[in-house]
Amino acid sequence: MTNALTKMLLEREWILADGATGTNLFNMGLSSGDAPELWNETEPQKIKALYQIAVDAGSDIFLTNSFGGNAARLKLHGAAHRAGELSRIAAEIGREVADRANRDIVVAGSAGPTGEIMQPVGALSHADAVEIFHAQAAGLKAGGADVLWLETISAPEEYRAAAEAFALADMPWCGTMSFDTAGRTMMGLTAPAMVEMVKSLENPPLAFGANCGTGASDLLRTVQGFSAVKPKTPIIAKGNAGIPKYVDGHIHYDGTPELMADYAVMARDSGAQIIGGCCGTMGVHLSAMREALETRPKSEMPSLDAIRTALGDFSSASDGTGSDSAPARRPRRRRAASG
Repeated sequence: MTNALTKMLLEREWILADGATGTNLFNMGLSSGDAPELWNETEPQKIKALYQIAVDAGSDIFLTNSFGGNAARLKLHGAAHRAGELSRIAAEIGREVADRANRDIVVAGSAGPTGEIMQPVGALSHADAVEIFHAQAAGLKAGGADVLWLETISAPEEYRAAAEAFALADMPWCGTMSFDTAGRTMMGLTAPAMVEMVKSLENPPLAFGANCGTGASDLLRTVQGFSAVKPKTPIIAKGNAGIPKYVDGHIHYDGTPELMADYAVMARDSGAQIIGGCCGTMGVHLSAMREALETRPKSEMPSLDAIRTALGDFSSASDGTGSDSAPARRPRRRRAASG
């Protein structure tokens, strides 16, 4: 399938994605616990400003404000029936911003986890998950998204359901998982196991990878885990801007623009082609990442010691593949907005 992102992947050594959605919206006045997707209708100028932050900072891709825009998540706000509509509006605003830019910009329709646990451990069936993702995908497609973007997934069953739903919607897609439990996702998947899962899909993504999790160091170790098994599918890296700290009643990420510039270059040199930020990543971080990617020559894959020195220590000794790896644990509810 030929589309805007496929073309960009063929032509570019690296592509800069966007940064945090939640962090930027909280700075604009979003209250904790509120559904960011409702702002697509009530605060469209702020959502337009959110997308413009990424474009102005040099991003080639930005994600729509639809991370929690599926029926399972919106039912917590009495808006399950509006999943398709709110996602469509998110994409329409994005399309307007992208089309106004003086360069090619990819609008990626964000789809986050349902927040439910899938069978056989939980109650959510595969068929219901496919229906949930399909409804949102249809809305994002109607709004003009170039590609769908599954993110922050922890269960392979949910990833597979989304892949099936996106095939029904006849849309190209990308998909990332969050590795935050000693190198594994919450449901126990390792980086090499994700590569095998992606290879097995009837409707594989254009690109796959990792987002969020813990710090940038851990995310790069996961990216190197992908690269080690030499996948044919392009790799995505969207790491948090440092480590979260609780300061004056708010969550603050301590990653500086300089740290994120180092992270971006190390992500590229570790094998990632699409590079962005997640929680805490602001426009100033993205600008520094863009400059670093443009000016620093490609180098050999950094060692884990080099990553630790530049970005900080790893949160665990294991990358998830050793015998000391943490077991899978039940997933917690995800935040209302990614980043």
